Amino acid sequence: MTRQEHLDWCKKRALEYCNRGDTMNALTSMFSDLEKHPETAGHPGIKLGVQLMMIGSLSTEAEARHFIEGFN
Repeated sequence: MTRQEHLDWCKKRALEYCNRGDTMNALTSMFSDLEKHPETAGHPGIKLGVQLMMIGSLSTEAEARHFIEGFN
């Protein structure tokens, strides 16, 4: 699987949680899945996302969706 294919898969799974209103699992799924591919493991966006979660900046479905969809 290419990096882009894996990233698309991560986003798809995370957005399924968003669609159910489960923001926390959307983000944790995204971060966990990113670690499963050598080209996305340790991506700086994971750390940034965790920090944003901790300060409450990814607490709504819209915020989480925007973050997930914009992930590259």
